Amino acid sequence: MPPTRRKSAQSSGHAQHTLSFHSKPTKVIKSTGSALSTKKSSKVGSALIEAITEDAPTSEVALRQQIKKEAAKPKDEADLRAEKVTDAQIKKYWRKEEEVRKAPRVHQQDLTIHEKILRHFDLCSQFGPCIGITRAKRWKRANSLGLDPPIEVLAVLVREQEKARGKEWLGQRAYLDELMSSHYVVD
Repeated sequence: MPPTRRKSAQSSGHAQHTLSFHSKPTKVIKSTGSALSTKKSSKVGSALIEAITEDAPTSEVALRQQIKKEAAKPKDEADLRAEKVTDAQIKKYWRKEEEVRKAPRVHQQDLTIHEKILRHFDLCSQFGPCIGITRAKRWKRANSLGLDPPIEVLAVLVREQEKARGKEWLGQRAYLDELMSSHYVVD
């Protein structure tokens, strides 16, 4: 076995120096304006941020306002077509969707057909994201984009809104949206 190399002392030219960030900033910033203008802009910026955070509604409040606006709007052609859809057509649509699946749905035995259809629509990514938008608005957006969402979904939405006429219907939001925005408080 060959002997290992031993150095008596390292030369100072080849030794790696340690980096020290204690006394200097790591990024060089060149000032383009006076110190006074920088202070003014920071005050204006902080005031603007405070105004935005105070006035910005939470997603919950925004969705409630969106639901009220949609309820007040006059019915369009798609809503009128959806009102003409019968219960038999809705059941036929759901049977067709179930036949496509390889296995039966799990943990949905207690749900109504309407809720199953709406949850299936929530999980269909071809119609766009379901977070932060009501189901009716998502259906109408997909329809306007030419994605051809099923009219049965809108029919279910219209019927559920009619049932909840006077009360607030919580089914306007996607089930996944409710799960994502829920807060769990530990006692």
